[in-house]
Amino acid sequence: MDTEGTYDARGTGAERVPRPAGPPPAAPPPPTYAPQPRRPAADGPGVEEWLRTPRPVREPGVWRYGHVPRPPEKPEGVSDRSLLVGVLISVLSGLLLWSLWRNGYIPYRLVPLKLFTPGDWWYAGTFGGPRTIEGADALTVYEAVLFGLLVYGCGRLGNWSEIFRRHVAGRGQPFLGLATAAGGALAELLVWKDAVPLVRPVLILVASVAGGEIYQSQTVVNVIYALIALGVLWPFARLGRWRELAAARRGRAAAVPDAPAGPPDAPTPEQWPELREAGMRDAAEALTAEVRTGRMNDVDVARLRHAWSVGRGHPERLAALTEAVLRTGGAAALHPSGARDLARRTVRHDLLTGQVRIGSCTDDPHNPYARRGSGVALEPALLGTSLLAVGPPGAGKSARLVRPVVESLALQALAGRAAVLAVGGAGGELGPDDAFDVVVRIGDPASVHDFDLYGGTTDPDEAAGVLAEGLVGDVTHLDSRRAATVLAQLLGPYRAVHGHFPGVPALRELLDGDTAAIDALREALGAGGHQSMLRELEARTRQKGGAGDPGPVLADRIALLDRSAFAPFFATGDQARPFSLRSLEHLPLRVRIDLPERAHAEASRLLTRLVLAQFTAVTAARTDRSLFVCLVLDDATHTVTAETVRGIRRLRSVNAGALLTLRTVDDVPEGLHTALLGAVGCCMAFSGVTTWDGKRFAEVWGKEWVETREVAQHAVFADQPFTRALHGLRKLVTGKAVTRDAVTVRRVERERWSASELAYQVPPGHAVLSVTTVEGEHAPPLLVTLDG
Repeated sequence: MDTEGTYDARGTGAERVPRPAGPPPAAPPPPTYAPQPRRPAADGPGVEEWLRTPRPVREPGVWRYGHVPRPPEKPEGVSDRSLLVGVLISVLSGLLLWSLWRNGYIPYRLVPLKLFTPGDWWYAGTFGGPRTIEGADALTVYEAVLFGLLVYGCGRLGNWSEIFRRHVAGRGQPFLGLATAAGGALAELLVWKDAVPLVRPVLILVASVAGGEIYQSQTVVNVIYALIALGVLWPFARLGRWRELAAARRGRAAAVPDAPAGPPDAPTPEQWPELREAGMRDAAEALTAEVRTGRMNDVDVARLRHAWSVGRGHPERLAALTEAVLRTGGAAALHPSGARDLARRTVRHDLLTGQVRIGSCTDDPHNPYARRGSGVALEPALLGTSLLAVGPPGAGKSARLVRPVVESLALQALAGRAAVLAVGGAGGELGPDDAFDVVVRIGDPASVHDFDLYGGTTDPDEAAGVLAEGLVGDVTHLDSRRAATVLAQLLGPYRAVHGHFPGVPALRELLDGDTAAIDALREALGAGGHQSMLRELEARTRQKGGAGDPGPVLADRIALLDRSAFAPFFATGDQARPFSLRSLEHLPLRVRIDLPERAHAEASRLLTRLVLAQFTAVTAARTDRSLFVCLVLDDATHTVTAETVRGIRRLRSVNAGALLTLRTVDDVPEGLHTALLGAVGCCMAFSGVTTWDGKRFAEVWGKEWVETREVAQHAVFADQPFTRALHGLRKLVTGKAVTRDAVTVRRVERERWSASELAYQVPPGHAVLSVTTVEGEHAPPLLVTLDG
């Protein structure tokens, strides 16, 4: 397998991939595969377009690939129905007033005009009309001015501008241009039919300024008519932005200048600008050709970018990487398995950001306006704080959360950036066998690998501490430290004699205090000169049977593994084929452990606790933390202990994380509820949780300040007889007393999600998710529809 120096430089070559130490099994192992490069998604864009798609930096948990921010929230305004009613009322009111004016029903209508014109232009009296031609012309101009004021007043009263912005301008071009053109044509028709007083007043004003002789020239008259027509169309042209529309039709630039483009020779993402800046133009050209010809996929891009970032400070690695790129193109720096992709993907991934999309935020009042409709994604920056998901069976935890996360971590492992350990029941939904490098099927004779109960360590004290946590960590009345001491008193002497730790049958005999086994071990220690270990064994012999001795409990628990179905799986001799979690320290492995939950439920829980304890111990002790390591427990029931909670809290500082799923929080001891919810940075409540679980999540997510409106109705009491009569008539017609509303606006502190809302208002297929990054950035709990 060709690693091109990328992994070998850290001492993690392909020869260190865990394999059986003994002879190969009867059935040959599945061959390694190298799928052909393909698109990032079956129905998505090609790799070149995928690289060019923007990924803006957003809040934690936002699906960044192609994210478009939501437009700003519009303040609550008048409804469309109210706007249309207002326009209709204002138009009818204007027509009524104009009709009353033209027919002389408005008294004293000519008084303002007579105050500013000579008296001999008018007949005597308040209602006297014009007596001269000058008075008639003044009345025509006066009526035109009043008509304009009436139109302006009706427009303001009916809010015509708002309905124009909402239903005409809001629809954009070309509807805006066509609508204003139709409005301009209607206005021209009304003007030239004298339905709108405009032409005659303009002619009168021009004659009063330039003299009546100006109309003796037909050319001048035509020019005036043309100016009137253009003056009528000018406001419609401004409103409809006809100039911009015409420019766009002719192919010219729009009125608003575009943002200045970058330099024409600036390399695009598919041209590998980071390699060009470092002077590796040949490698960049080779990879650019691979991308454009479709010979690379998104895993190849992510893997080579990671290899470049890892080797940037090591010239020897860069030289080997450059040579491999020039020789093999996108197949350089392959994963130790030789795979370049998964055989099948079930959800959307973005390997440049390391995100996997699990759903989208619903349009719900609990969600902030800016997040509604946006995609929701998980990534190592979030999983590094660990995630706890709670929901009843059938809520979708495995299919819509666990499977997408495992699939994403498997792809990132192929890119050399992560290692994943997935633990679940046999026949679960963690993924097909060809998606993993190591599959441990405990209880299945066809399994290639066994499981190392001692986590690959050679230190008896360390092995005893981890094993004790797995065996009796859930026993509340027993101190796991005392149990670890008992185990260390037996493991150390046994290893000193045999060179390895005892298997399950031998350990059970020692814990039971079998006389023959203890005597044989004592004689071997004496013959080998292991005096210190002999003292340890003697101390254990003296403590056996005392008050509070954890030995019997340890023996009962280890007996769960001393079954014929497990006989080949926990061997420690030369023919053993154990898989150790220490392989995850440096190698980007994809590991799956299948547990026999149906046939051996208690043993499966014991092994799950042991895996969790080993994982926290191994990740905390590793020196190279550049690789993100994640443990996924498909069912963490009766798995969490006080020590593992402390270990989970430490994971974020060692570039590791865990995903735990529970049917209910009560599957964890009550004394650890607060500690566990405080240790994880991401919490997820699926639909169907109980109010008891909802209460705990509500306490974790806290409260927020909200603005409330309280409306109170107060009866209106009338003092005047006429008003009382009107109120009585209204009550007789409507059947309700006359009241008025009193609105009170207050700011109060309320829970983000109450226990009742989590229990009864989360629809099926949804969950409430809160996330935290390893840097400490938070996102509020969001209602998410799960489409993973």
